[in-house]
Amino acid sequence: MARMTIAEALRQAIREEMRRDPRVFCIGEDIGIPGGWGGAFTVTLGLAEEFGHERILDTPISELGFTGIAVGAAIGGLRPIVDVQYGDFLFLAMDQLVNEAAKLTYMSGGTVKVPLVMRAPVGATRRGAQHAQSLEAFFTHVPGLKVIAPSTAYDAKGLLKSAIRDDNPVIVFEHKLLYGSKGPRKEHGALDATGEVPDEEYLIPLGKGIIRREGRDVTIVGKLLTVYRALEAAERLAQEGIEAEVIDPRTLVPLDKELILESVRKTGRLVIVEEDNLTGGWAGDIAAIVAEEAFYWLDAPIKRVSAPDTPPPFAPVMEDFYVPSVERVVQAVKALF
Repeated sequence: MARMTIAEALRQAIREEMRRDPRVFCIGEDIGIPGGWGGAFTVTLGLAEEFGHERILDTPISELGFTGIAVGAAIGGLRPIVDVQYGDFLFLAMDQLVNEAAKLTYMSGGTVKVPLVMRAPVGATRRGAQHAQSLEAFFTHVPGLKVIAPSTAYDAKGLLKSAIRDDNPVIVFEHKLLYGSKGPRKEHGALDATGEVPDEEYLIPLGKGIIRREGRDVTIVGKLLTVYRALEAAERLAQEGIEAEVIDPRTLVPLDKELILESVRKTGRLVIVEEDNLTGGWAGDIAAIVAEEAFYWLDAPIKRVSAPDTPPPFAPVMEDFYVPSVERVVQAVKALF
């Protein structure tokens, strides 16, 4: 075992897969420049020295361009890992991701595979409306894409390795406050998401969620940062005699919906916490699934705790109000009793 941050675990996953399979390469902005940080959040630090710039490819600032290069490389039999500095910049590559990568296997009757991994940092971190969005719901809506959201170092390594070996395009959303990046890349308000990561080979299958905390009274579902907000809320609620079960889906597409449904059947109450804004959000999909498939098990209405329908603000006090807090989760749960 080794204790790693999420950034270190992601780096180790990439290193192991590049050693295992010569078809794997990385492409993106500033991921291998001498003296650089290893991408915006240190994930590729040192990989250019080991694998060379033929496999750690620095690109111009053109998300549409280098995503298109990666899609073509994947079709041709390689396994690209694409790094965008901020998830918000995925919008610049939407045509390549949504109209090409996600659809080509379907349009070709299964004869074309697109084994592409797209890594994207998300979450509000004092950077304003164009560098702070949580974009998961946009991409869970696209048939043909798989979407994962690791919240621990152990999951980050195991899920990324599975994503690299998958024959479908996979988007990996990583929260900036969970990386554990150090030095000049240390984030204000970052959480300690370090954890024990096995030295030996392991994979986490896509589509398998996990119960982070067992409980009997209410189910709280979160992802990325909101998993930690949910866990802290659960500890506070326990002091008042309310035992919350906290579920981390880990993979958003495919979704381990049976894990959520089983929990709701046990607890009779559901709160979903997400950093994205309310309308059209991922929480709405979870609420719909439970309403359709476990309605008669519910003892109270489903509650969603999310950001308001505004762009992420820049002012710190406004950002703290925007992102769902532990207190808001606690209040939502108590309102159900």
